[in-house]
Amino acid sequence: MKLVEESSMIGSSDLFDMMADHEQVIFCNDPATGLRAIIAIHNTTLGPALGGCRMQPYETMDDALEDVLRLSKGMSYKCAASDVDFGGGKAVIIGDPNTDKTPELFRSFGQFVNSLGGRFYTGTDMGTTMEDFIHVMKETNCVVGVPEVYGGGGDSSIPTAKGVLYGIKAANQTLFGKSELGGITYAVQGLGKVGFKVACGLLEAGADLYVTDINGESLKAIKEKAKTTKGKVKVVDREEIYSQEADVFVPCAFGGIINDNTINQFKVKAIAGSANNQLLHESHGKKLQEKGILYAPDYIINSGGLIQVADELYGINHDRVLAKTKHIYDAILEVFKQAEISGTCTMESANKMCEKRMEMSGRRNDFYTPSVKPKWSIRK
Repeated sequence: MKLVEESSMIGSSDLFDMMADHEQVIFCNDPATGLRAIIAIHNTTLGPALGGCRMQPYETMDDALEDVLRLSKGMSYKCAASDVDFGGGKAVIIGDPNTDKTPELFRSFGQFVNSLGGRFYTGTDMGTTMEDFIHVMKETNCVVGVPEVYGGGGDSSIPTAKGVLYGIKAANQTLFGKSELGGITYAVQGLGKVGFKVACGLLEAGADLYVTDINGESLKAIKEKAKTTKGKVKVVDREEIYSQEADVFVPCAFGGIINDNTINQFKVKAIAGSANNQLLHESHGKKLQEKGILYAPDYIINSGGLIQVADELYGINHDRVLAKTKHIYDAILEVFKQAEISGTCTMESANKMCEKRMEMSGRRNDFYTPSVKPKWSIRK
């Protein structure tokens, strides 16, 4: 097992320029198991870095590095917005999740995580599962989001979906003067673990939906669900979802779906959904503002899952998680309020709010010394 913090495989990119606002980047290489991974720690002002581990067959090392740096920075803001005692980090494993997974590979990854001495906690993300992290747990305690039988909080899509519904309520309150979900039309993109639960919640409230998904079974299931509610469902093609005559667009699938092409198609009044990194570039937040579309920043509205996995390290308490998830409604409203006062777009308003929290916490935490046992290490 080798630990490398620089790599000649970066090509023409300057590693230190790329990670200029990050604290640490670790390249992990274990030829015996085939593990090639990168761990990025963006900011630990609020506490140890926390972020999931995704696995995908990146075409180049640069692609993997850019992804992990972008995602880890986003986690710093997400943790600050969620008021949890963690900073931002992320990990990526380079490989095909359908063919390259082995228990030995994940145990090797767990050894690298453990070598960081509690600076980084991780769990599932795109391409990895809770079962994968059972193997990681054999090497380190710095794991969250595992099955309940292994001491975890279980399915994090439940609080994530609830948080999205609270965020949609905040958008409705701002736009229509009432927070009710019913009586509004939504265009839901993606019916995965979170999107399906969000769609069900909207239907149960009496909303009408346009939906799209690549999985035919999910589409069939949501139509069956609609039969038991007052809401209605219409299935549309994947590319047609952006141009529907709906009140709110609810992206629950891919990132980067808010771009120059889709912004010109939108006929909605608001965008509020669970997908990560919805804006292709942060400048698209300004373009939404110019078009009069209210945007609920993704890293706040989808933070219910983060709240649950962070809470695991204090002992499992689902009531506490759901109580904290309800505050997503207040956080989104505050972002909208500050954006209106300052005349900025909502994404800029959210970023400033999170940066201020990190700055203030840094001032409070400068007395910390390693001799003080941090409360996030209580789980054995």
